[in-house]
Amino acid sequence: MRRSSDRILTTHAGSLVRPPAILESLRAEAYGEAIDREAFARHLRPAVAGVVRRQAQAGVDIPSDGEFGKVGWNNYVLERLTGLSISSERQGYRFVGKDRSAFPEFYAIYDRHQYTQWLPESLSARPELVRWECTGPVKYKGREAIDRDIANFKAALAGAGVEEAFLPVAAPGSIEASHVNRHYASAEEYLYAIADAMKEEYRAIVDAGLLLQVDDAFIPALYDLRYSDLSMEEYGKFSEARIEALNYALAGIPPDRVRYHICWGSWNAPHVGDVPLQDIVHLVLKVDAGAYSIEAANPRHEHEWTVWQETKLPEGKVLIPGVVTHSTNVVEHPELVAWRIANFARLVGRENVLGGTDCGFSQHWNLIRVHESVQWAKLEALAEGAALASKQLWA
Repeated sequence: MRRSSDRILTTHAGSLVRPPAILESLRAEAYGEAIDREAFARHLRPAVAGVVRRQAQAGVDIPSDGEFGKVGWNNYVLERLTGLSISSERQGYRFVGKDRSAFPEFYAIYDRHQYTQWLPESLSARPELVRWECTGPVKYKGREAIDRDIANFKAALAGAGVEEAFLPVAAPGSIEASHVNRHYASAEEYLYAIADAMKEEYRAIVDAGLLLQVDDAFIPALYDLRYSDLSMEEYGKFSEARIEALNYALAGIPPDRVRYHICWGSWNAPHVGDVPLQDIVHLVLKVDAGAYSIEAANPRHEHEWTVWQETKLPEGKVLIPGVVTHSTNVVEHPELVAWRIANFARLVGRENVLGGTDCGFSQHWNLIRVHESVQWAKLEALAEGAALASKQLWA
């Protein structure tokens, strides 16, 4: 895993706005409809090559494939795991939580638009919400899909001359939270069935020479969405059980090949019910990873860089704070990005910091958080800010 040995390196959280050429296939997959796999593959390979080149041009040192082969950050596992299916219950929002209870008028409008903004006109009709559930034994069936994603990505990387890159995957706990259990006798049995299945995907990525990024948004986000009535001690035990399952799935993979990403949910909303980072950071650091990617640039969490005044980053680990955010179309000034990076560097050491983003820019095929042109402007501002910070930190 590369470190910022002589300058601040840049990366991001993974998902990027998908091009129109592949959106129709991803939309069909999301709703369980048949798609032309050969046509999708023909469009996907050049799309991945293009997005890798564009990241390099924007100044991203450690890119992803944009998650172009996936319908979404967590529901892509419908293609990879047996036992999961689309539920007949399609209407309504499954999670409620304090934020939705406090701002019902806001969400009544927001839910009508968050799945359609920035989509091409041909796909902009508001889709019904789809739920997924576990109705049978969970096993891995995604070898063909992960081999396709790895092959496309490695070919793109070779063409762009990139040294190191990462592929995102979903954590067992986040998959469990996303797909209601209708089959297993207990949550623990279901969780470890997922962990056993996902081992194959995790190891395939690392064996291919790529970094593995495990996305686990539901470790922070579930507190507001589902469990805010628990004490922090109770929520800590709930979260720690999911982290133990993740470490079980990561067993045998060198930690320095693993990045662990958390955020408080990607939706652009008030977030007044978010659990504070200081209450869960000790749990995050228990993950057997070499780097921790943590949301840190939006107005609800930017102040939490101060958590690292009292929390020690373990020896040899890397921190990837979000220093630009997906939650607004305002493009951060490079000097602001540099200031944010410098704050972290003073606390955990400049060589232990990479400049990152809060979350992905398009977590699902139809969830686009900023306009594509703004996405690239933000990544360029990230690179410019990292260069300014490097001048200060290596002065």
